[in-house]
Amino acid sequence: MQIHESAEDYLEAILMLKEEKGYSRSVDIATKLGVTKPSVSVAMKQLRENGYITMDAENLLYLTEKGYAIASRIYERHRVLTQYLIKLGVDPETAKEDACKMEHDISEATFDAIKCQLT
Repeated sequence: MQIHESAEDYLEAILMLKEEKGYSRSVDIATKLGVTKPSVSVAMKQLRENGYITMDAENLLYLTEKGYAIASRIYERHRVLTQYLIKLGVDPETAKEDACKMEHDISEATFDAIKCQLT
């Protein structure tokens, strides 16, 4: 399942917004990620065309099964890495920002080892 980091960020944002608000819209994604609405529009078109999301008549976004698989994997990494960094003494805001950078690049083996340290 090879997908670009930016696409992972968009899918993760859709999942996070769904959990926070109960729905996800392009305008909310633009705000959450600090990107322009046209950028989100282009990304959503590509994600739809590749079968990662669907959009209903009210422009609400939904993850498909394969979109959800990616989003939930990245979101889990985000949460675990943030928690781990905070446990190491990093302030929560920095931990959250650093976790966003790390979540895409660390190996499964490293992630699993970090996850084991927290349990």
